[in-house]
Amino acid sequence: MPIRLIHLHVLPRSLLLTLLALLLTACTQVTPPERPAPDASGATQINSPVLKLLTLNLAHGRKDSFNQLLVPNGTIVENLDDIAELLKKVDADVVALQEADGPSAWSGYFNHVSYLANAAGYPWDIYSAHVNGKRINYGTALLSHVPFKDTLSHDFPESPPTLRKGFTLGQIEWQPDDNKPVIAVDVLSVHLDFSRKKVREQQISDILRVLNSRTNPVIILGDFNSNWKTTDSVIKVLAKCSNAQVFEPESINHGTYKKGKHRLDWALLSEDLQFEQYQVLPDIVSDHSAIVIEVTYSGFDQQGTGKSNSTEGECKDKFDSVD
Repeated sequence: MPIRLIHLHVLPRSLLLTLLALLLTACTQVTPPERPAPDASGATQINSPVLKLLTLNLAHGRKDSFNQLLVPNGTIVENLDDIAELLKKVDADVVALQEADGPSAWSGYFNHVSYLANAAGYPWDIYSAHVNGKRINYGTALLSHVPFKDTLSHDFPESPPTLRKGFTLGQIEWQPDDNKPVIAVDVLSVHLDFSRKKVREQQISDILRVLNSRTNPVIILGDFNSNWKTTDSVIKVLAKCSNAQVFEPESINHGTYKKGKHRLDWALLSEDLQFEQYQVLPDIVSDHSAIVIEVTYSGFDQQGTGKSNSTEGECKDKFDSVD
């Protein structure tokens, strides 16, 4: 019986990519580092006047390569190890991640979030797979040195032809002053659509609806695929409609994408929180730069919670049309 040869050029592109991923991963089995134990003291909250956070789009572990399917597993692991070293050096209380991968052909068949949490020394993590399949599995995540008291994984509506995005919310407890009560803080890791203003506005509407149902101080971190100065900026809308603060929004010195040419990654704080430090890191571990912020709490000096119903009036009208 004659042997029939398969001509690769006639195979569907999706199958070719899957075959390529299988070839690249076949020779490399990833053994994740051991999960770190929680703090021996049994700490369940951050006890510090300053809360330190980091946000980073992981670019699926490819660093600045064109496509992660063209990157061997061994190289992905090396890239994630570089990110883990950066996380250990910064030692943020909470880390927000975007384009974070679960196990699939797309990622090299191992969980990037668990790998990073273990390698960087974070005993607690939340992973939201906004795209959840055998070939592609990725989303947003949070890592923390203390346990999350409440969590939420939110998928935005599908928006073909781009893949689904969403956000992860984790509530931590923080005692910024030993003589004051412990406060609950909501931290969000957000990833918005890169291609269309209308889709981003719908996604911002989802975020606002969730925040409007909660009363905690909030820190919103992530890749918003939007620049403050552009006409389609959703950062301006989100900041206005959530009464949030943005650090030096007009500055040209805080670029995070394409070697600092574009500011697509942002940090927003509710009005009862204050920026003490804000830094875009120079380390090249992704096609995005990491942002590190240090935050203090001013709510003890304010009446009430310092958080208002932000979607009333003009903002509510704006988003009623996209429900």
